[in-house]
Amino acid sequence: MKKYAVAMLVVLSIVLAGCGSNSQSGTINGNWSANLTNSNGSQIFSFSTSVAEMSGGTLSFSNFSFSTNSSCFTSGNTESGTFGLAGNFNGNVNGTFGMTVQSVNPSGNLLTLNGTVNGNTITGTWTLTGSSGCSGSGNFTMTKM
Repeated sequence: MKKYAVAMLVVLSIVLAGCGSNSQSGTINGNWSANLTNSNGSQIFSFSTSVAEMSGGTLSFSNFSFSTNSSCFTSGNTESGTFGLAGNFNGNVNGTFGMTVQSVNPSGNLLTLNGTVNGNTITGTWTLTGSSGCSGSGNFTMTKM
């Protein structure tokens, strides 16, 4: 009986160690780069940012920077976002993703991204509404760096 209990304890320890081995990997937290294309497949915007998941599925963005020049977003942008976790199995994050970038200068331009997270890639659609010349839509891909 004693040998059986020791054997079960060893097996249970191995199982628990295996289950917990990926608990910190595969999160949405980290540095991301994004490419936004129009319906022709031409790149319209690209940016990089650091993402951190906050309580309640909200996201915090820091070090946000467009790497493409656009008069729609010149300075002082405000970013916000949401993340809905659908599963985290073997370190692979899956879920929904939403992000907005509100232009402060010039004011009124709003870039909205809606997509799906699959591991280290987020894909989906984007729309831009705002001032004259600052509107459009297309697809985007974000990649964790």
